[in-house]
Amino acid sequence: MANSFPSAGGGARPGSYQRRNVDPFAAIRRNHRIKVPQVRVISPTGKQLGILDTAKAVNLALEVGLDLVEVAPNATPPVCRILDFGKYVYEEQKKTSHVKSTASKIKEIEFTARIEKHDFETKLRHGEEFLHHGNKVKMRLKFRGREMAHTEIGFDVMKRAVAELAGMGHPDADPKLIGRNIHVMLSPLPVNKRKPKFITPDEGDKGDEGEAPEAPAAPEA
Repeated sequence: MANSFPSAGGGARPGSYQRRNVDPFAAIRRNHRIKVPQVRVISPTGKQLGILDTAKAVNLALEVGLDLVEVAPNATPPVCRILDFGKYVYEEQKKTSHVKSTASKIKEIEFTARIEKHDFETKLRHGEEFLHHGNKVKMRLKFRGREMAHTEIGFDVMKRAVAELAGMGHPDADPKLIGRNIHVMLSPLPVNKRKPKFITPDEGDKGDEGEAPEAPAAPEA
């Protein structure tokens, strides 16, 4: 009869995995997790309290309802600060969240070598709207069939597009042919240097996709 008990080695079963601790604050030592005999202590107001025995520093923090948190573990002795660790984590997470929310997105606009004037201007309008919102714009021109025999036509279209959007963004590099496509990336100019040509600031604030709001339905007779 097969042994139904786990092996003594305790190894993971095939196909299973162990969950890793992804908490970026888990490695920060605080209170009784600080094992060194002495630490340099900073008060909640930023005042230097000097070098104290770790046990005394921990008690000092706990007496005022705060934590002793190691902020410079590689110093000799390590530097610790008395603070509200929960509040510290919240503030740091809020900073990270703000950075992520304000990070630029990449929007893509596709052209063709023989694009009509109206379509060309519509694409540029959308490009201005994306740049207005601080997004990077990836412009791509796709050659169809025999158009590859005249790539200069496609480069001309892309260079005109870059020139038309120069008031809102600048190219990270010259347009480049990759396979059957020409690529160029535009980064937005600083807000105080942007000069829109196809939109007004009010239009740019309507939405991130450059689409007009849907018209309300007409009332029934």
